[in-house]
Formats: sequence, structure tokens, C-alpha cells
Amino acid sequence: MKILSLSSSILRRSLLFFVFFAVFAVNIFAQGSGNKYAGEFLAIGVGGRPLGMGGAFVSLVNDVTAGYWNPGALARIKYPQLSVMHDERFGNLVNYDYGSVAIPFGPKVSLGFSVIRLGVDDVPKLDKSALIDLNNNGYLDPGERLDYSKITFFNAADYAFFFTYSKMQSEKFSYGVNLKVINRSIDDGSAWGIGFDVGAIYSPMTNFRIGANLQDVTTTYLAWNTGRKELITPTAKVGGSYDIEIFKTGRITPSVDFDVRFENRKFASLAHLGPVSFDVHGGIEYGFKDLFAIRAGYNDVKQFTFGAGIKLPKLNVDYSFAKFDRNDNDLGDTHRISVMFTLDDDKFKRKGE
Repeated sequence: MKILSLSSSILRRSLLFFVFFAVFAVNIFAQGSGNKYAGEFLAIGVGGRPLGMGGAFVSLVNDVTAGYWNPGALARIKYPQLSVMHDERFGNLVNYDYGSVAIPFGPKVSLGFSVIRLGVDDVPKLDKSALIDLNNNGYLDPGERLDYSKITFFNAADYAFFFTYSKMQSEKFSYGVNLKVINRSIDDGSAWGIGFDVGAIYSPMTNFRIGANLQDVTTTYLAWNTGRKELITPTAKVGGSYDIEIFKTGRITPSVDFDVRFENRKFASLAHLGPVSFDVHGGIEYGFKDLFAIRAGYNDVKQFTFGAGIKLPKLNVDYSFAKFDRNDNDLGDTHRISVMFTLDDDKFKRKGE
């Protein structure tokens, strides 16, 4: 009877956790709609481990990358950590870079800083000054040419800066918030915006976790110097993960996340109900003695992902692979490598541990 009572209590608390975030999200999201895909570069993901699992990581994250995946989980780190990742896409045309650092502060709090950059560099800019217009009609006709010495170049880049505060309320529950500063630029045009993320993780059992991250919870406003205005609408990410012990030497961890958006993505989502769209991330990881791991997953853009990782003293190296292939047009493969350094020395360990 005690076991049944305990299981019932855990189930009720888990359901209350999801209901709380669902109700809170709907109330916030109903305040307005934004520009579709305005913040899409923020949805790519970071870290070789989570990307190898299809991005199903909102409940599983327990390291410095929590500043991106779920600020509520950053309180679970015990030592200072640093992580970096580089990704080149579409034949090396697009560069995607990520870096983060986090430190435990006192017995229950963690502070972190993360930065993301997505950019296309050295884009040629053609104008009439570079046109040798023999026919004087403003167009490049046969027999005419360009004056390459007058061709200029510009960059198109998106930046996001995350300032994270996270607190462990109890052994089972932690929460956190991001202050997010966004900068977007295309040639001479630029925009700035400020937003907030709110996240939490609840562990009703040692091997089971549920998590939620409400991104851009108050709606992120972007103001361009050209006068254009954009809004990044909130996104609710909720998920769960479970550890299954295998022969006392390893574990299998399935994980699933759901994305709920309010951008009217009728044709670019798994399912939709009016302006509300739903996408799913699924992943699985096999880890052996906390030494190495292999991973597979499926993400919200309908890609199968694969990955592997190895844990060295103070250093984790993770790799993930994804293939872009749409309508028989091969967009190239994406290889991501991330490195995480942990300063696991007793003098840097969280106080109270």
C-alpha cells in the first residue's frame, strides 16, 4: 500500500508540474503574436550530446549548457564549467558558434553566461558603382563586366547573450531564469532586443526527471534601426527522461521533449491547432561506466541524428551528426563537435557538497 501511495503521490506532483507550466504559458502567450521565425536561430540547439539526441534535453541537462536548454538546471552543477562548440552548415557557408561558462555560487545558486553566433560572412555587395555599364541602361548586359575592385562585402549575423541565474530549491526541484540580449545585423541594418526565459526541473525519483523551459516568456521585442519591428513569441518546451540501469555497468536513457509554439506554423510543424503548433524531439543514450556514450535521436525538423561522446579527466568531448536533405536537394551534412571543461578540484567544489 505504501508503494502504491508513493507512486500516486509522484504521479500527482508530476502532473501538477506540467499543468502549472501549461497554464502559465497559455496566459503569457495569449498576450500577443509575433513575427513567424523571427527567433529561429535560437532554436538550433547547442552541445554535441543534446544535438546527438535530437534536442530532447530540457529535462536531462545537468551541465553548463543549461543556460540554453533549461536555466532551472544550472543549479545542479558542482564545479565551474566551460563549453564551446563550432558548426559549419550548407557547404561551410553558414557558421554557428557557441560558448558558455558557469560557476556554482554558494550552496544552492549557480550563475552562467552563454553566447551564440549564427553568421554568413563576406557576402559580396553589388551596386551600380561596380557595374561597367557600356549600354548605360543600369543592367549587366552581354559583353559588359563588373569592376571587382569596387565590390564590397558585408556580414549577416545573429547574436544571443544569455545571463543565467539558477537556484536549487530542494534536492528534487530547481528553477532559474535567463536575461537574454539579442543582436541581429545585415549590412548596415541592425536590431537589438531583450527577452527572458524561465525554466525548472523536478525529479520525483532519482532516475526520473521532468523539465520545462518557457523561452521568450514575456515576448522578445526587436527594434531595427531601419524602423522595422519584430516580436519573438514565447515557446514552451516540456519533456521527461528516465535512466534504466543495464548490468550495473551502464545505463540507457530515453528522453522526449515537446515544443509548443504560437506562430501559426500550420505547414512547418508536426501538428497544429489553430495558431498553436506542436513539435516533438526524441532521443536515446547508452552510457558505459560514465566513460563513453552513443546516442541517436529525431528532431523537430524531421532529421535523424546520431552522436557519441567520451569523458576524459576534466574534459568531455561530444560529437553529433545530422543530414540535411530536402526534396532531393542535398544541402550537405552537419558535423558538430563540442568540448566541455570541468574544473573538478576540491577547492572549486560547490560549498556544502
